[in-house]
Amino acid sequence: MTRSAALLLCAWLAVLSSSQASEIAAWDALREGRAVLLLRHATAPGMGDPANFDLSDCRTQRNLDRRGREQARRWGRLLRSQGIARPRLLSSRWCRARDTAREMGLGAVEPLPELDSFYEDRLQAAGQTAQLVEAVNALMPGTVMLLVSHQVNITALTGVYPASGEGLILARPLKVPAQVLARIPPP
Repeated sequence: MTRSAALLLCAWLAVLSSSQASEIAAWDALREGRAVLLLRHATAPGMGDPANFDLSDCRTQRNLDRRGREQARRWGRLLRSQGIARPRLLSSRWCRARDTAREMGLGAVEPLPELDSFYEDRLQAAGQTAQLVEAVNALMPGTVMLLVSHQVNITALTGVYPASGEGLILARPLKVPAQVLARIPPP
């Protein structure tokens, strides 16, 4: 191995080690209530909602498919393996977000309207994001908390465009833009 290849390998290993340490610290912060996990709902094919969308009728909404339900169950297993078995579980009122939270099997799911999608009305983004920050920061510090929302909401809060089922561990108290401690890919 050449000297430049060895130096490149050492640099790569240092970056890898640093990112692993950062992720471990982020999970610790989540377990200690110094952070929250903000999760984009699991896989629900399509974009937006159908024209006949009705918040009270899941049949009119874009919903999780089989893969999305299994992805949510894997999140539940991952969280339990990280020592998070009974978080405070807050969700958008959209069926795909609520179903993601329920499929994790971690406890009761509480609706939080500030997590609702504003995909159809982007003019609400700044105001609703500020309301979300205020609502989360008003919740008891030290509480282990999991939030399930939508891509547009997460992007407005963090600047990150998450994949379906991707999670972000965010430092508490929340601010705009939120401090991302770790990105957790869909399990």
